[in-house]
Amino acid sequence: MEVAGAIDSHSVGEDIGMVCDMEQPLEIPVMSDLTMVLGSISQSKARAVVIDFTDASTVYDNVKQATAFGMRSVVYVPHIQLETVSALSAFCDKASMGCLIAPTLSIGSILLQQAAISASFHYKNVEIVESRPNARDFPSPDATQIANNLSNLGQIYNREDISTDVKARGQVLGEDGVRVHSMVLPGLPSSTTVYFSRPGEVYSIKHDITDVQSLMPGLILAIRKVVHLKGRIWCMVWKSSCRDPNCSLTSFVYC
Repeated sequence: MEVAGAIDSHSVGEDIGMVCDMEQPLEIPVMSDLTMVLGSISQSKARAVVIDFTDASTVYDNVKQATAFGMRSVVYVPHIQLETVSALSAFCDKASMGCLIAPTLSIGSILLQQAAISASFHYKNVEIVESRPNARDFPSPDATQIANNLSNLGQIYNREDISTDVKARGQVLGEDGVRVHSMVLPGLPSSTTVYFSRPGEVYSIKHDITDVQSLMPGLILAIRKVVHLKGRIWCMVWKSSCRDPNCSLTSFVYC
């Protein structure tokens, strides 16, 4: 793989290699015109994939343009709305072009979600504690995704105080009692811990991100997967394929 173009509203005219602190320039300037860049890349015979790190409000138009030039897209945009995903799904199905929407690019985060789903069949108490080095939208997309996955399994958690509105008990996501506690602690890595418990036992799963380089293996995997997709929106999230606690089958699911 190699970088073929760079589009942004910032650093226009600068070499993308220098912007990314590479040792050598890539001789690829950052441009603000998406159509111009896609048109230039489409003239080559190489298979191209567009990586969208922009904003939820622009994703649909970006994917639409990429598809018009025969390119598939990998989208990593926090807080993308389900309405946008549905619209993209209908568009890609009509165009017979696949797209991959990744709520996370961290393989460790996906494994954490998978482990949490497996554990949820054996515990009735679960809480999520997360920390981030700076203030962002809370609960984070990772914590929200984990809570939603657990809530979709038909379990009821934390029955003892599921109805309490004491703020110190954290925020309940969904109707199944999954509580999330969010902390902002400068100097700490981005961290997510899921605690499960029952009388006499506590089971915890923790995932830390100390450097954004950890997202690259997931991004490369997404690029390799998306070139084989046709007419579907795939979401890069592991979910259990059945509700039997003895079933270990998992699969990529699509919206």
